[in-house]
Amino acid sequence: MNRTAAVVGAGIGGLATAIGLRSIGWEVTVLERWPQIRPEGTALGLRPDAQAALARLGLAEELRHHTIPYRKARIRTPGGRRIADLPLERIERKGGAPVLMLSRISLMGLLLSAVGDTAIVTGINITDPESLRKDYDLVVGADGLRSVVRTAYFGTATQPRYTGIVAWRGVAGFEPPEHGETWGPGQVFGITPQEPGSTNWYAAVSTPEGHRETLDDLRARYAGWHDPIPRILAEADEDAVLRHEIYDLSPHLESFVAGNVALVGDAAHAMTPSLGQGACQALLDAAALTDCLQTAGDVESGLHVYDARRRKPAQRIVTLSRRMTGLAGHRLAGPRNLLLRLLPA
Repeated sequence: MNRTAAVVGAGIGGLATAIGLRSIGWEVTVLERWPQIRPEGTALGLRPDAQAALARLGLAEELRHHTIPYRKARIRTPGGRRIADLPLERIERKGGAPVLMLSRISLMGLLLSAVGDTAIVTGINITDPESLRKDYDLVVGADGLRSVVRTAYFGTATQPRYTGIVAWRGVAGFEPPEHGETWGPGQVFGITPQEPGSTNWYAAVSTPEGHRETLDDLRARYAGWHDPIPRILAEADEDAVLRHEIYDLSPHLESFVAGNVALVGDAAHAMTPSLGQGACQALLDAAALTDCLQTAGDVESGLHVYDARRRKPAQRIVTLSRRMTGLAGHRLAGPRNLLLRLLPA
C-alpha cells in the first residue's frame, strides 16, 4: 500500500515537497486555501544549494531556460558613492555556480508543471487539522507565515513578529546601467536582474505597522537619490506594484516535527528578505525531507533526521537575515558604511 501525505499549502515549499514525495513513491494530496493558485511576485535569487535542491527534484534542465546569472552588484549611498560589493563572487566561488535569478511566477510555473497528476484541492480551509493526522501517514505544513498546521500541532508560543519594515516590489521597464542596493537611513532600494530581458526593483522602508502609504509617498521618500531610482519609481504603475509588511517568526521553534507532522518553508522559519533566502530555504527543506523519508525505515525516524538536518541551519539564516535588515536600514549610516568597507570582498 502506498504511503500517503497531505501537503497543506501550494506555495514554493509545498509544491516542491509534493514533487519530492511523489518521486519516492508517496501518494500526495495538496490542500490550498485559495480558490485558485495565482502566483505573484518579482525576482528570486537561487543560490547554488537551492539549485542543487531543484536538481534533486528533477528540475535542473528547466531551470536553465528561465534564469539569468547574477554575478556583480554593489552597495551605494543615496548619492551614488560605492560602499562595498555584494558578495556574489564569493557565493559563486564557494558554491561552484553563480546565483541564478528568475521571477517567482516562473518558479511557481516550473513547480506546477512538475507536480504531474498530484491531486491539488483548492478553496479548502483546514478547520480540523487533527483529522489530517489520522487520515494520512504524513502531514506537511507548508501554509506560510500564519500556518494553521503550526498553530494546531506546535502551539502558539512562536508567532509572526513585525520587523518594522514594509517591502515594495516591481518590475522596471528598462535595463539599468548596473545592479545592486542603495542604503540610506531607514530605507533601502535594490535593483536586480529578474530573468532574461526583465529587471526587478524593491524598496524596504521603516514603517509603523498598519500605516498605509501610496506610491507617491514612496517616490517622495526616494526623491534626490541617484539615478535611475527616481526614474524607476516615476514610471512604476501603482496597480502593478506589490506592497507587504514584513514579518518573521519569533522565538525559534524547538522542533520542525511533531509526530507525523513536519513544517517546511515560512511555516517553519519565515524570515525577512534581506538575504534573499526565503525561497532557497523552502527548496532545501523539500529536498531534505524527501531524502530523509526515502532513506529512513519509518516516517518517525525520517522526520527526526529531517529536523536535525534542517532546523538549526534554517534558523541561523533567520537570525542573520534579521540582523542584515537592521544593518541595511540603520539610521547611523556613517558607522555602518565604514564597517562595510572593512569587510573582506
